[in-house]
Amino acid sequence: MSMISVTVDGAARSIEDDQKPTHLFADSKEIVVCKINGVLKDLWTDLVEGDVIESVSISSPDGLAVLRHSTAHVMAQAVQQLFAQTRLGIGPPITDGFYYDFDPQNPFNPDDLEKIESAMRKIVKDGQRFKRRITTEKDALKELAHEPYKCELIGIKGGGTDETSVEVGGTELTIYDNLGRDGQPVWSDLCRGPHLPSTRHIPAFKLMRSAAAYWRGSEKNPMLQRIYGTAWPSQAELDAHLELLAEAEKRDHRRLGQELDLFSFPEEIGSGLAVFHPKGGIIRRAMEDYSRKRHEEEEYEFVYSPHLTKAALFEKSGHLDWYSEGMYPPMIMDEELHADGTIKRAGQQYYMKPMNCPFHNLIFQSRQRSYRELPLRLFEFGTVYRYEKSGVLHGITRARGFTQDDAHIYCTKEQMAGELDSLLTFVLNLLRDYGLEDFYLELSTRNPEKSVGEDADWKEATEALRTAAVAQNLELVLDEGGAAFYGPKISVQAKDAIGRTWQMSTIQVDFQLPQRFELEFAAADGSRQRPVMIHRALFGSIERFFGVLTEHYSGAFPPWLAPVQVMAIPVAEAFTDYLEGVVKQMKSAGIRAELDASDDRMQKKVRNAQMQKIPYMIIAGEEDMQAGAVSFRYRNGDQKNGIPIAEAIAEITATVAKRQQV
Repeated sequence: MSMISVTVDGAARSIEDDQKPTHLFADSKEIVVCKINGVLKDLWTDLVEGDVIESVSISSPDGLAVLRHSTAHVMAQAVQQLFAQTRLGIGPPITDGFYYDFDPQNPFNPDDLEKIESAMRKIVKDGQRFKRRITTEKDALKELAHEPYKCELIGIKGGGTDETSVEVGGTELTIYDNLGRDGQPVWSDLCRGPHLPSTRHIPAFKLMRSAAAYWRGSEKNPMLQRIYGTAWPSQAELDAHLELLAEAEKRDHRRLGQELDLFSFPEEIGSGLAVFHPKGGIIRRAMEDYSRKRHEEEEYEFVYSPHLTKAALFEKSGHLDWYSEGMYPPMIMDEELHADGTIKRAGQQYYMKPMNCPFHNLIFQSRQRSYRELPLRLFEFGTVYRYEKSGVLHGITRARGFTQDDAHIYCTKEQMAGELDSLLTFVLNLLRDYGLEDFYLELSTRNPEKSVGEDADWKEATEALRTAAVAQNLELVLDEGGAAFYGPKISVQAKDAIGRTWQMSTIQVDFQLPQRFELEFAAADGSRQRPVMIHRALFGSIERFFGVLTEHYSGAFPPWLAPVQVMAIPVAEAFTDYLEGVVKQMKSAGIRAELDASDDRMQKKVRNAQMQKIPYMIIAGEEDMQAGAVSFRYRNGDQKNGIPIAEAIAEITATVAKRQQV
């Protein structure tokens, strides 16, 4: 037997030439896939002289993706075993799970999912091996003639993107056979791979739900049935994930928005367009008012811009070239017709704005600027409109109309580093004021093939962002090549109360728009120079941040944000007038207090206030009235008795002023 030399996890080894990675890692059950010369490969891949092999564990990001992709294949095999006429779409791994799109004769129901999951368990127990097979386009089309969606994918081999890349997109067209115990194929699927060594390497999985989905995400294509599932390296991790999902469901802002009467999505308005009810309006106003106050302290100047503009503005900014699919269709305005209906004067196209930045550039450009005015910090609560596909809409965290807390800072190159440092500090401190504490930062760097601008500018801006990030003493994650084409950025990633990560603020340096708009300022030496432009969205959007806070607090907002801060509850009707006077005093002190004078029993009133997650309940009976006091009942059930009215007001106003939670 001849030998070959390879490198395994950094160590040089001499192995027999017929050995596979699965033999090299036979003693490490957690190794389910590997990288060979930097490319992710199956453990059954052939090795040659000089190969560099890196083990990949099932718990790593790559390992989890392969686990979930392989589980999606098992699900598709089970579906076709149970429903033989079902046609296959695609089955990619996604965050925390996987899905597969099917074209069944009849829509799936919950009982079907149980049957599919049971069939999957049998396939896993059988220990079927995933075997990769290279094929030609001609042979694949013949073999998969009964699978029209797969045949469509074969036609885009080498150009697959996003989810379709799990099927095609490589330099070779491949099919994976699932081999039974006799070594013969029992099921096959068009797939790029890689996969687990066998189905026995799937430790824990669960099917979650089914939903309708357009083939390849286009409304012009047929509607398919999508089944979602999740898979994990252990049953304990699966159980923990399911517990997290259950907790997330309790905190779902869409459910809480309805239960707490905060906002809604009337069908008469349209998908992704919310209306805020009075209680939601109070929370939103409190959020915005505090943000305005803090921006004023940081010397931002407030501006306003219209919701519509002529197409020429977005042509100049480049949005019609780069972002037109995310914009609403244009409106034709100012068109004049002859009596016979022919056009007398052509109209102009107007678009609802998807971004605020072009408007701020026009404000900067409206007159000559001097270096003495810089840095110029323009801020706007600007409502924008983006035509998101219906399948990605998610309450107010992914909507079609929303208000950005948008700022654009114009400064000199010399001011850029200091501005980025102070800006990131401001952003993080303001997020902390709203109750978020756990952050890490992500730095997106240049993709040389998809970017504009001078290398020196990119280097300077990226280093300034890096320095500002390091100064915060937070974890910094590099997103190599992930920057927008016009400049590098930092994004603030925040964890909520149950550990989920949300992208919050973004800070982006822009080399492109100042050039497109020919922005200039008069420098100290009299020359005309181009300013640096920094984009900054602190919340991202007011609506999205509202939704994140709703889920973070599970609807139990801290008193400074709570729509009703105090509910007054009399022990009996005889004490209603007394508490009405207390409520008036509290309102005079700026406290949002209400009196429950309904006919319900006191216990029911307390329960109602708890269901509405009101921070404070003040209760009064005979002793309280005689003493000019109230009893406090807190949201968590704790109680304090006999508190003088003035002390009660002082405690509440102090808690609100400090933005504390109770």
